[in-house]
Amino acid sequence: MMTQQELEKYLWGAATTLRGTIDAGDYKQYIFPLLFFKRISDVYDEEFDKALAESDGDLEYAAFAENHHFQIPDGAHWKDVREVTTNVGQALQNAMRAIEQANPDTLEGIFGDASWTNKERLSDAMLIELIEHYSQHTLNLTNVPDDKLGNAYEYLIKKFADDSGHTAAEFYTNRTVVKLMTMIMDPQPGESVYDPTCGSGGLLLNCALHLKEEGKEYRTLKLYGQEINLLTSAIARMNMFMHGIEEFKIVRGNTLSNPGLLENDELKKFNVILANPPYSIKSWDRSAFENDLYGRNLWGTPPQGCADYAFQQHIQKSLDSENGRSISLWPHGILFRDAEMQMRKKMIEQDLVECVIGLGPNLFYNSPMEACLLITRTKKEEQKKGKILIINAVKEVRQDKSIAFLENNHINRIHNAYKAFCDEEGFAKVVSVDDVLNHKASLNMPLYVSNVDGSKGNISLDEAIGNWQASSEALANSMERLFKELS
Repeated sequence: MMTQQELEKYLWGAATTLRGTIDAGDYKQYIFPLLFFKRISDVYDEEFDKALAESDGDLEYAAFAENHHFQIPDGAHWKDVREVTTNVGQALQNAMRAIEQANPDTLEGIFGDASWTNKERLSDAMLIELIEHYSQHTLNLTNVPDDKLGNAYEYLIKKFADDSGHTAAEFYTNRTVVKLMTMIMDPQPGESVYDPTCGSGGLLLNCALHLKEEGKEYRTLKLYGQEINLLTSAIARMNMFMHGIEEFKIVRGNTLSNPGLLENDELKKFNVILANPPYSIKSWDRSAFENDLYGRNLWGTPPQGCADYAFQQHIQKSLDSENGRSISLWPHGILFRDAEMQMRKKMIEQDLVECVIGLGPNLFYNSPMEACLLITRTKKEEQKKGKILIINAVKEVRQDKSIAFLENNHINRIHNAYKAFCDEEGFAKVVSVDDVLNHKASLNMPLYVSNVDGSKGNISLDEAIGNWQASSEALANSMERLFKELS
């Protein structure tokens, strides 16, 4: 049995075959489907042999559908494709489509839409080399259990994110931030969890793994996601299967213009929503949102140049009315931009905001901007009503070259502060809803809690804006008092 490190090296080795002929950002559309094809073929063989042994060599019984997770039609097995030496891409494509058609309820479209028959990109020789590379080891459940293969799959996702540059954020969220978000939401067995822009499925998957690590029944968790990109949605579904998760539904489509998870012609409701939406997108149908069919314009219509609050309102509208809770990762601007003030004000007036957590820079791929977590609840606990916890954790981060991450001590400190819901000098502050509304509905961190030592000079842009806002308000109040005294 391979070690985790050996498995990761083996799986990544296939990608090195593509170097020089295919852009790094395109590796994933070939490597992931090949890996999944090999996995289900090997597991099919393992299931076949087990059923054969149980039935004293009954070949017909061993092939019955009930003995297999997935059906693999005649001629569509990995071994069949391995025997092909010309037009290998066509053979691969035919096998993948046949498997999808044989498993319409679970695998439809899962292999994506890569052009396997384009010999200018993928020659027969290169495809044979890839197939032979993956043929070195048997990837069945005995040799490679779900948890080990799932970890290796996540490793590949991270490697592809590192290699693909600006497109990484479309399918990958910093996994240390994912861990923090999952701990804060604390999904429980039997609950429904939704990610409206799920990428490769990391946030959803982590919820199941979180329960598994706690020794709780993770298989009753209901996982739902939507993803606009065909390949990325396929990667998310493969990610679930690779981890042994079978109870999930991931749909493809534009969440804002065509939400795909409905119930009785309304948005389906969920207990937990975790999201890292695309930020500040400009190409979206604002006019349709003004008269949204699903009533998602709860607080108003966002400006054309920034759809952030369209996503946030979609999230809020999709929450269970009794115990719904959400956490979404945004740039800090969502907390204080003037163009969104009226929408933010309504959200705060309705006492939906439970906590805001300011995170450090470089946690978004290829972007130095600071991130924040916005946490909402449909019904707050009694002691939290009318209050918002502000956690300024911009310093709780470790920089590593061009990317940053949260260490366990950072995650634990932030999580403990969230759980405590009380003041902590220079780190956390409980403020009243009225206080925030008096600051023009701004949730900008430095207005309420600053952890900057002024003697050290450099501060972040958001700190500077917050300090400027605070001093402006102080000046305005002072001038108002002065004019009253003079009159």
